[in-house]
Parts: sequence; C-alpha cells; structure tokens
Amino acid sequence: MLQALFLSIGQLGDRRIVAVFLKSMLVTLAIFAALGAALWFGTHALVARWFAASESMASLAAATAILLLALGAWLLFRVVAIAVIGVFADEVVHAVEAKHYPERYATARNLSFARSAAMGVKSAGRAILANIVFAPVYLLLLVTGIGTAAAFFAVNAWLLGRDLGDMVAARHMPARDLRQWRNTTRITRFATGAAGTAFFFVPIANLIAPVVGAAMATHLFHRRGRT
Repeated sequence: MLQALFLSIGQLGDRRIVAVFLKSMLVTLAIFAALGAALWFGTHALVARWFAASESMASLAAATAILLLALGAWLLFRVVAIAVIGVFADEVVHAVEAKHYPERYATARNLSFARSAAMGVKSAGRAILANIVFAPVYLLLLVTGIGTAAAFFAVNAWLLGRDLGDMVAARHMPARDLRQWRNTTRITRFATGAAGTAFFFVPIANLIAPVVGAAMATHLFHRRGRT
C-alpha cells in the first residue's frame, strides 16, 4: 500500500498526469460554478415568485443556499471529482501502466467515452444515495463524538475503493468478471479507498486525491495480480 502511494505521488510530475489533473479540475470547477449559479438564481426566483419576498430577502435566501452548498462542499467535491476523473481515468491508468507495467499496458483496452461517463455517473449516484441512506446513522452517532466521522469515513472509503478499482479493472477484464473480482479484492479496495478518502480530508491535498487514488488503484491492481 505505501509503495503504491509513494509511486503514485512520485509520478505526479508526469505530463500526462498533469494534463489529466488540469482537465479534471477545470471540468470540476465548471460544474461547481454552474451548480452555484443555478442554485443562486433558482433560489432567488423561487423565493421572489412563490413567497412574494422583497429583493433583499430573495438575495438573502439565495446567499443562504450558497452557504449550505459550501458547507456540503467536501462531499460534493468528492462526488463530482471522482465522477469527472472517471471520464479521464484511461489516461491516468495508461500513464502508470506505460511506466511501471508495460506488458499490461500493451494488452489494456480503451473504454469508450460513453462507458467512462456512465461509470462516473454511477459513481456519483452511489455516493449520494449511500450517504443519504446512512445519514440517520451519522446523526445517531453524533453523541459519541467521533462515531459520525468514523462512519462517514468508512462508508466513503468503501465507495471510493469500489469506484477506483472498477476504473482499472474494467480496462483489463470483461464486465461479466467484475463481480467476482470485487468479491476477492474487498480488503485491497477498501484500503485504497481509505487512502484516497484520507487525502480528501486534507486541504490542498484533496485537489490531487482523485488522480493519486486512480494511480494507486492501478498499482494495487497489477501488483496483486503478480502475487
């Protein structure tokens, strides 16, 4: 695990990795900008029209909506960033494989844009749904002090481990074999997800978390196959 992490961090300067990081960040920021604008104007119009509120009250409601968006930014950033990196994951996986696993790189297949986009959308949907389902558990564990954070970390580590693992595995095995592969790699995938989730908790480092996570998943997928 540590070796995979160090190898992944060590390759952050690779021009292909840098290109993926820049593209994914631009798309992620564009999505957040669009979401923020839609939330502001939507809330403003709704409050002004349906509640006959004054301009100042409508603006206050819109600002409150933006504040709530900011408070939920961690989860939303994780959801959006992983969905976006899913679209560009081929480039991260190929960069890592070309440098460290050339024999596997030669046999890897490219996924269509539609398949990559579909995986990203499913990833986002799973993250949102799972956290909604576990929301009552998070609330109940508030009395423990750290229980909520631990449960939140575990749920998202599990989700992220699956997402990152699928990004790599889908490029080396048919879809019909993915379920069996998941069943035999639970611990490895959870460990990968835990490392990636830990990055998301650290300011600045959370920006590179999706790329580092995808690179780590690639190393762990191939290193496990060698054993």
